[in-house]
Amino acid sequence: MCAWAGLGLWVGVASVLAADTSGATTPGPARTAAYEIGWDARGPLAFHTEFQFARLQHHSARDGAYRQRWLTDWPAAEQHLLRGVNRLTRIRAAGESRLVSVMDEDLFDYPLLYAVEPGSWQFSNLEAVRLREYLLRGGFLLVDDFHGTLEWHGFAAGLRRVLPDRKIVDIPRSDSVFHTVYELEESVQIPGIGAALRGVTYERDGVTPHWRGIYDDHGRLMVVINFNMDLGDAWEHADVPEYALRYTNRAYQYAINYIVYAMTH
Repeated sequence: MCAWAGLGLWVGVASVLAADTSGATTPGPARTAAYEIGWDARGPLAFHTEFQFARLQHHSARDGAYRQRWLTDWPAAEQHLLRGVNRLTRIRAAGESRLVSVMDEDLFDYPLLYAVEPGSWQFSNLEAVRLREYLLRGGFLLVDDFHGTLEWHGFAAGLRRVLPDRKIVDIPRSDSVFHTVYELEESVQIPGIGAALRGVTYERDGVTPHWRGIYDDHGRLMVVINFNMDLGDAWEHADVPEYALRYTNRAYQYAINYIVYAMTH
């Protein structure tokens, strides 16, 4: 049984308190803490954490000497998002994310892993086996911030090493992941801030957004893929006037649905 299985007992009563919401290059420790500093409507406070957001460290063929692609938008994206989670739900989330390697001994302590810029990610045989075990034992992988045909092929090749016998499919809007907290019937493409400032919602040839996923044998989503979108930018730039509130609101709603889904399925 997964380490977080018991969390479903309380997350089932998580409720929304409002409908809208207005990097470094050295990885930090990948340990959860019993108490964290977080935020609610009153400002900073210390509390016993119920949810820890974890960002997945992964190797990329496009990593440079001074930039690792998995660190894009860190830590600001998660800091903004987690403030929203604490303000908009009854979930007590840690105020900072953790940077987690597939090989970390406490990998299975995290109900959700967030992976960004996976268009050229790579896994060793050991890493692929361990990430597969994480997913099949109840883990949830949230993929974000990659665009266009070439990046899709690079992403899919890496994921096939992890789940070679599983198909990537389009997630129907009827799936509970779009209805767990918010009713998300409309398909809204979430642009990166660069695209938004240029007056478009896409990058490269990634004109059409796709919500794709991989299911386990029981119909549970193990992987949710936000393709041709950039939720992290929308979280990070929630207070930038030039970035449309419509995109920020929807990016927070997607994230909250994903988090609650991961903790209850």
